[in-house]
Amino acid sequence: MRGCGDAGGPRGTTRPQAAPHLLIPSSPHPRMISALESLQRLRDGNARFAANVRGIESFLTQERRAQLAEGQAPHAVVLGCSDSRVPVEIVFDQGLGDLFVIRVAGNIVAPSLVGSVEYAAEFFGTRLVVVLGHSRCGAINATIDELQRPTENQSRNLRSIVDRIRPSVAPLLSTELRHDREALVEQSVRANIRASADHLRHASELLEQRITHDGLLVVGAEYSVETGLVDFFDGVPAGA
Repeated sequence: MRGCGDAGGPRGTTRPQAAPHLLIPSSPHPRMISALESLQRLRDGNARFAANVRGIESFLTQERRAQLAEGQAPHAVVLGCSDSRVPVEIVFDQGLGDLFVIRVAGNIVAPSLVGSVEYAAEFFGTRLVVVLGHSRCGAINATIDELQRPTENQSRNLRSIVDRIRPSVAPLLSTELRHDREALVEQSVRANIRASADHLRHASELLEQRITHDGLLVVGAEYSVETGLVDFFDGVPAGA
């Protein structure tokens, strides 16, 4: 999984025995920073971004490229939305190799995405996982539209995204929020982030073990497309 996160060789080829340093460890890498240290890095980086300031670490150098050619050690996993307004490394002012980023419309959680998070937690010992949603999310708006005015011929692939967001949005449509579209979207965004974060905490035995024994932390956060600020609102320990 050197370049794209896949530890295996091309399909159909004979794969040589993995070198010891490529084997998946049974516990996080001892040199990996803690979840709370990683969280602080993200907070500091986002503050710089919102203030239109960049840290020196975010600038790519030839030396840094050479270091990363030998391997990676991302200090955080970010499962975020595909929205073009939320480029994760830029939003957190992080450099090449700092983050293990997974992006999908609506920051939903499906088996392959859980597997990607598991890989980073196992292979790199990364201890912080962030589910990053954002204000004015198109996937949330599309789900609300579909629930209120169902379409007959929606693509099954698009429907698979809506179906994963639906459980977070549907209960809100039975409240007074249904009369206030803006408030409905705001609450739906947060409900969907919480649901994805909760899924990662409890739907993976591997991640549950890492949470219990190795200090893995899964948090939910919302990026404001209006201000550029990220609010870590779910799963953050008191006082952190």
